[in-house]
Amino acid sequence: MVQKSLKNWSNKLDDALWAYRTAFRTLIETTPFRLVYRKHCHRPVELEHKAHWAVRTLNYDLKSAGEKRLLNLNEVDEIRLNVYESVVIYKEKTKKWHDQRITRREFKVDEKVLFFNFRLKFFLGKLKSRWFGPYTITQVFPYGSLEGTGANGSFKVNGHRVKHYIAGEPLGEEEIYGI
Repeated sequence: MVQKSLKNWSNKLDDALWAYRTAFRTLIETTPFRLVYRKHCHRPVELEHKAHWAVRTLNYDLKSAGEKRLLNLNEVDEIRLNVYESVVIYKEKTKKWHDQRITRREFKVDEKVLFFNFRLKFFLGKLKSRWFGPYTITQVFPYGSLEGTGANGSFKVNGHRVKHYIAGEPLGEEEIYGI
């Protein structure tokens, strides 16, 4: 939607925000617009055709307006409670999915490990590895933390950032492809 020069992005910002605010979110099971304004959004074309209906609806007495306002406030509370419950359910499902995919690793003192350097982002290159080492484990802490030493010094790291180091000669084509 934006031109190649990218100079007209501010003209498209309102449209992009409208699309974002009116899109259905799985996490909260509604749109952000409905969460804020207690009703589904009407597109600008729909508003033109309902202008007469809106004028007729807004002309009512104060008692019925107060009752309607109270009902609307209760409806907002109900919507927010539903959103809260759906967020809790979604988080539980996500946590369960995440916990199933965690690989459990057991490390012992004097084992060799490779350390994953997640900070190496810039100018990495496609084939350069982020795993450094080998390092030797000097201490294993409860809950998966490790302390190790190597050529670059010592470190203390979460056990999910290291993997076992397998020493030996690399496999040749015969072993890999079964030639």
